[in-house]
Amino acid sequence: MTCKIDRVLTPGGFVVFRVSGRIDGASFEVLQELMENEKTAKGRLALDLTEVTVVSLEAVRAFNVSEANGIELRNCPAYVREWISQVRKCGLRE
Repeated sequence: MTCKIDRVLTPGGFVVFRVSGRIDGASFEVLQELMENEKTAKGRLALDLTEVTVVSLEAVRAFNVSEANGIELRNCPAYVREWISQVRKCGLRE
């Protein structure tokens, strides 16, 4: 397994997926499915990326789209945030 995903419900009503480890395209597909299930429950969503070590370009593109769709990225590592900015500049979307 390349990454671990924990679901946490905060007192403020946010569903937070804490992601740790390496995120590639396949890992993000699993995460995306979990997020879609939460959307049907009309929950507010956030991804906590504090413990993310490595991400693929596919995952960065997916983070960009997720954030554009209202999913909050919490504790996003600086290198991931920079890469998302570059993806936005270049118009690289999924």
